[in-house]
Amino acid sequence: MAGARVQSDLWVSEYVTPYDVYLHGVTRIIAAARTQYQDMQIVETGVYGKALVLDGKWQSCTGEEFIYHETLVHAPCLVHGRPKRVLVLGGGEGATVREALRWNSVERVTMVDIDGEVVEACKTHLPEMHQGAFDDPRTELVIGDAIDFVERAEPEWDVIISDLSDPIEEGPSFALFTREFFEKAQRALAPGGVFCVQSGSVACGELDIHARLSRTLAAVFDHRASCTMPTATYAAPWSIIISRDGEPIDRMPDPERVDSTLTEQTRGKLGFLDGRTVLGLYQTPLYLRRAIEAERQVYSIAEPPKFFGQGIAADR
Repeated sequence: MAGARVQSDLWVSEYVTPYDVYLHGVTRIIAAARTQYQDMQIVETGVYGKALVLDGKWQSCTGEEFIYHETLVHAPCLVHGRPKRVLVLGGGEGATVREALRWNSVERVTMVDIDGEVVEACKTHLPEMHQGAFDDPRTELVIGDAIDFVERAEPEWDVIISDLSDPIEEGPSFALFTREFFEKAQRALAPGGVFCVQSGSVACGELDIHARLSRTLAAVFDHRASCTMPTATYAAPWSIIISRDGEPIDRMPDPERVDSTLTEQTRGKLGFLDGRTVLGLYQTPLYLRRAIEAERQVYSIAEPPKFFGQGIAADR
C-alpha cells in the first residue's frame, strides 16, 4: 500500500500452513523462557496488546482474548444451565478461569496445567487476562498432567473445558485430543455434564483437524455441536466443539432466553457474547458441515492430531 509504514523490527512468524505465515509485529519481549515442556514468550504487540506465545504458536492476546474465552466458557455453561463445578484443562493465562468464575452458581473451578513456569509468568505479566482469578477462593490451581488428573477424577464435574495449546508434535498436549482421553473426560462428568474442547481453525484450507475431532467426539458422546468465532489474531475463524450425553444440544437457542440467563446467572459485563451472538455461534457454515459429515477418521493415541508447524521470532 502506498505510504504504508512498517513499525516493527521484531516479528513472531507463525506458520499456519506449509504456504501461509502470519507475522505478528512485536514491540517488546516481556518474558521469554524455555520451560521443561515448551518455548514461551510473552510479548507486547503493536495493535493487539500483550500476547502469550507457546512453541511459536499464538495463544491469546489482551486485545481480543475475550472473544475466544467468553465463547469457550459461556457456551458450554449455557448448555449445562447451572454449573457448580468447572474443570479447566490448560488455560495458563487464567482467562478461562476468570470467565467461569462469573457464574453465580459456580462453587469451584479447578485449573490443571502441566507447565507451572508458564502459569507463573502469566500471573506476573498478564494481569489484564486473569484479573485476579487465581486469588479467588473458589479457584484451585493444580500444576500437573491433565491426563493423570482426569483419569483419577470422580464423576463430579458439571463442565470440563479443554483449553489446551495446539497439538503440535513437539508440544505437551497432543494426547489430550484423542478418543482415549475423551472417554476419560466423559467418565469424569457428573450426570448432565458438558465437555468443551478448543478445536482449531475452520478456514477453508484447514478443516481436517476440526472435522476429525468432531468425528472423534461423536464416537464417545451422544451429542456434539461445533461453534465458530471470529479471531483475527489466529489468522482464521476458530472453533470449539461442545459435547454431552443424554439431552441434545439446542442449536437454535432463543436469544432472549440466553440474555435472561446471562443477566440472572452471571456477573460482570461481557464483551462478545449475548443471546444473538450465541445463536450465531451454532450456525455452522455449509462447507464445514459437509467436511464433518464426510470425515471418518477418529483420533487415537496411536494416530493423534498434529497441528501444522511451530514458529519463530526473528528480526526484520
